[in-house]
Amino acid sequence: MKKSLIIGGAGFVGHYLGRYLRQELQQEVFVTKMPQETFEEEQIKVLDLNILNPEEIAKVIREVQPDYVFHLAAQSSVAASWKNPGLTIDVNVKGAVNVLEGLRSMERQPRILLIGSGEEYGHLKADEVPVKEETLLRPGNIYAATKSCQNMLGKIYAQAYGMQVVMVRAFNHIGPNQSPVFVVADFCRQVAEIERGKREPVIHVGNLSARRDFTDVRDVVRAYALLAEHGTAGETYNVGSGQARAIDEILHMILQESEVPIEVKVDPERLRPVDVPVIEADITKLQKLTGWKPEIALTQTIRETMDYWREQ
Repeated sequence: MKKSLIIGGAGFVGHYLGRYLRQELQQEVFVTKMPQETFEEEQIKVLDLNILNPEEIAKVIREVQPDYVFHLAAQSSVAASWKNPGLTIDVNVKGAVNVLEGLRSMERQPRILLIGSGEEYGHLKADEVPVKEETLLRPGNIYAATKSCQNMLGKIYAQAYGMQVVMVRAFNHIGPNQSPVFVVADFCRQVAEIERGKREPVIHVGNLSARRDFTDVRDVVRAYALLAEHGTAGETYNVGSGQARAIDEILHMILQESEVPIEVKVDPERLRPVDVPVIEADITKLQKLTGWKPEIALTQTIRETMDYWREQ
């Protein structure tokens, strides 16, 4: 039985990925988390790990001896990166180096997937949309800059040490159980609370004109598993739907699910210092390699996310 290690698996994506690898691919799955986090999935082994501690990383790797490693541990909020750039750099850059160094010492090298972000591309020119992997990176925020650095480090380790490191630039992924730090979950939570009478019938929003590429998290983890198996070492692959949607359009779809009329108000506190106008993935490289395509409709994801928040 193949073994997968998900580093930083207690978050939104980690639960879905762990479940997919265990139930659908029949792998033995190990997940790391911070001591204060929780992770409960049947038949998945859970280990505490601080990725800023190289000794802890080496211990986990010796214990697990994985065939595949998925590096999900990150400070993944753009808004939080503006508020705490030092922590974002520590976790996303130093943490990635610690993981790569720990894996470099293994006698039998695993396949490694480093998860980056579509935010790395930054401000795209009109003729660069949808964006291809070789497009010049112009990160427009601190989170994006750290993920761009992680990507470059992954390529260097693949070339210099012959490690089987594959990089991903994942675009916005959404679904039930996502933190309300992210826009779709935030809107759905606000609507659910309004329906329950816990707040006034007003939804507070930031920039609605930005366009983003949204994919259901369950489709995303399928792509991750395929790339861990088939991706070329040192190469980067976009993972997204291939279609950008305005945040205003997403909000309209969510409001259509609401059981009560709701007013929309822009909250200046939700506006970012810099916001990239459009991010849309060209997923040709991924599709040619694996045949992957998104299967879950955006309307279904929004409906199920709304139902999740109604149950909370």
